[in-house]
Amino acid sequence: MPAAALFPGVPYEYAAVVSDGSIIFTAGACPLDADGQVVGEGDVAAQANAAFDNLLAVLAQHGASAEALVRTTIYVVGGRSQLLEAWETLAGRLAPHRPPSTLLGVAALGYPEQLVEIDGIAALRPE
Repeated sequence: MPAAALFPGVPYEYAAVVSDGSIIFTAGACPLDADGQVVGEGDVAAQANAAFDNLLAVLAQHGASAEALVRTTIYVVGGRSQLLEAWETLAGRLAPHRPPSTLLGVAALGYPEQLVEIDGIAALRPE
């Protein structure tokens, strides 16, 4: 699957790599398309998939994949049913990999109509 195009106009870096290149700390991956528009308005699963695609694109820029994730934090606007929907979507995308994860319900996220955001920590394998 090709890497998703990342919107270049965000006011932060998409990731930071520890100086020796062993660990990647990502910013929260948002459900933005290449033009900076939130995709999947009102659809938690669509936004979880789009945010995960963007997380994968950031990891790919640093030579890593979902299997390198050692920790994720998933933020979801809504109640328990929306949290469960986001979690089931993302767990399916990660399977069989199961990094430690935290799932949080929040009142709002940074972009209008945004329902999901995912940040991750990944470990690069030594070359």
